[in-house]
Amino acid sequence: MEKVENADGSFDYPDTKAEGWKVTKPREEIAATKECNDRTSTNMRHLARMARAWKNANGVNMGGLLIDTLVYNFFDQTDDYDAAGTGSFDLMARDFFEFLKDQPEQEYYLALGSRQRVHVKAKFQRKAKKAYNRCLEAIADEGKTSANKKWREVFGTSVPLAKSASDSSRSFRDTEEFIEDKFPVDVSETVSIDCEVTQAGWRPTWLRTMRRGGILLKADKSLKFVVTQCSVEEPYTLKWKVLNRGPEAERRDKIRGQIVDSSKRGVRIEHSDFKGEHVVECYVVKDGVVVARARIDVPISNTSVKAANAL
Repeated sequence: MEKVENADGSFDYPDTKAEGWKVTKPREEIAATKECNDRTSTNMRHLARMARAWKNANGVNMGGLLIDTLVYNFFDQTDDYDAAGTGSFDLMARDFFEFLKDQPEQEYYLALGSRQRVHVKAKFQRKAKKAYNRCLEAIADEGKTSANKKWREVFGTSVPLAKSASDSSRSFRDTEEFIEDKFPVDVSETVSIDCEVTQAGWRPTWLRTMRRGGILLKADKSLKFVVTQCSVEEPYTLKWKVLNRGPEAERRDKIRGQIVDSSKRGVRIEHSDFKGEHVVECYVVKDGVVVARARIDVPISNTSVKAANAL
């Protein structure tokens, strides 16, 4: 991409979507990053990497400059971690996500150093709140194998899973696959999914509506997972993961979790079968890269009396 340097050290570059030119001021942004990184004993760089891992693991549509600006703003309002070592990174992550979840919804931020407008592509507060809660749980579980699982929900497969004594004696196969092992992940778009729940003789209901209303999902329901919103331009490919969790899934040796294709265009068809806190994830693959991802929790409250082969 061609850039044109201006007399003041800024650059003009073509914006194909707006069919015009935009100005970028990397020198001011680089200088502000260096100042903050030096002041925080390189913790700005560490936290920015952690934030990027969270973004890609949880499908948060945020650009790199916005992440750096939010990290900069976080360190601007606290000096608690200016000299912190790696032993305090858990608390630093917790406090950063608390800072993010409490941000007012706004269309743009002023970039670090250059003070240019950095637009917010998608709301991030809800996912930041979820990450904050997972941090609290992981910190409370410090020293247990469950802590690593909680951190992995925040930061993805970069967090190794701790081995427990029960792993060698477990009676089920760990068949879960991870999208990061199949495609590079660089989230730059947004996708949302929902699930249409139907049963013979009953009107279809959306799973997210049921959960907001406190209605329990029971066994013996037909489940149709669909994309409700996607900012990615066609063509793209959808991949899915259906992960069964809980004692019943383990007893049946059916945790699943493989990366699979759509049942038909844009849709994954499943069936509720047995009790557990199950999860379905959707990945949008464009030009060989995962550019958007979404997940929906599928808590099934009872076990079918039928011997169905499903969720």
